[in-house]
Amino acid sequence: MLRSFSQGKTRLLGAWGALCAAMLTAVVLLAPAAAQQAAPASGGLGGIQSANIFEVKPDANEQPGYAEQTNAERAKVQPGNNAPMWRQVNSGEPGYSSLPHSQAPEAGVLIQRFVQYPGSQYTTAGEAWRQVRNNWLIPYGGALLLIAFVAIALFYLAKGPIKVHGAETGRKIERFTYFERAAHWVNATAFVILALSGIVMAFGKFFMLPWMGPAIFGKLTWFLKTAHNFVGPVFAVSLIVVLLTFAKDNIWRRYDWTWLRKGGGLLRPQHVSSGRFNAGEKIMFWGGMLFLGMVVVVSGLFLDHVVPGLAYTRGNMQIAHMVHGVSVILMMCMLLGHIYLGTIGMKGAYKAMKTGYVDETWAREHHDVWYDDIKSGKVPAQRTADRASKRRSHAMVRPTSGSH
Repeated sequence: MLRSFSQGKTRLLGAWGALCAAMLTAVVLLAPAAAQQAAPASGGLGGIQSANIFEVKPDANEQPGYAEQTNAERAKVQPGNNAPMWRQVNSGEPGYSSLPHSQAPEAGVLIQRFVQYPGSQYTTAGEAWRQVRNNWLIPYGGALLLIAFVAIALFYLAKGPIKVHGAETGRKIERFTYFERAAHWVNATAFVILALSGIVMAFGKFFMLPWMGPAIFGKLTWFLKTAHNFVGPVFAVSLIVVLLTFAKDNIWRRYDWTWLRKGGGLLRPQHVSSGRFNAGEKIMFWGGMLFLGMVVVVSGLFLDHVVPGLAYTRGNMQIAHMVHGVSVILMMCMLLGHIYLGTIGMKGAYKAMKTGYVDETWAREHHDVWYDDIKSGKVPAQRTADRASKRRSHAMVRPTSGSH
């Protein structure tokens, strides 16, 4: 009997142990799920509740004066939030800098103010300038230069050079004096150097860098940039000399309107009267050389920092660069036509600027009003006095035939 009692007790204890083990296992398995479902009102995580992060607004932004908080005040309510500091950096207001203001007026400004240049978005001034340069000046400026070059090439293939129809007389007229030619060639040489260096700096990375490589291209652009900066003042001075030298003969006359209406005889073979310079040359003089040339010179000298007393800030430099780029492209397009007619586009034009003299037939066919003034005595056929005197003295001492 005692044996059966002890066996029953053993079975009872085993069943109780199994029940306790099952209850413990259930508690362990169900506890995480219950903890996830239960949302405590407050706990060790600072009251963070389960919610969509895009719909949660920190309580700190509801405080009065939240938007005007300093960076130190914001760090107390939202650690790691540096919005006040970056808002001040983007404001364009200068901060503290130990550099003297006379040498570095923008040393305390890290990021420029928001602006909107023509053709840019409303963004920081540096980014707006970059958008204007890369999205407008480079692609459209390059396309305009290419269109002008192709148009001149097609015109030359279709029409060829403008020739003199009559036979040369052998009698020469001085079209340009030595001083006029010197002023022209100095200005023309400076312009070619500036144009070629500017084209390489603006467009060279598209058609030179791929095959030249960054090492050679970098040295080349540095050299051209340095030459561009030093030749710019030479172009400015020579441009003023050219304008003063040729202004008198570029005054607009009534017959210039006829020249424009008939296209200067370039499209159809017909005689069109003109003075020493025709209407096309006068438009080039006043529009291309005077207006665009002076805009190019003023903006270029500003970019060179050669004018004392001006505020060379980043914003002013960006505006000067955009003005310089637009005026240079337009001036280059106009001068392409001038260079074409002065070289291969018209027979005798290059020789006139090289030697200073043209034949009477050339003057009568291309500049008949100027030729008539010479024949009537209003304009001297020989303006260089020393050369004329040498010719007269040479004729006086030349021995006659049969003399010893």
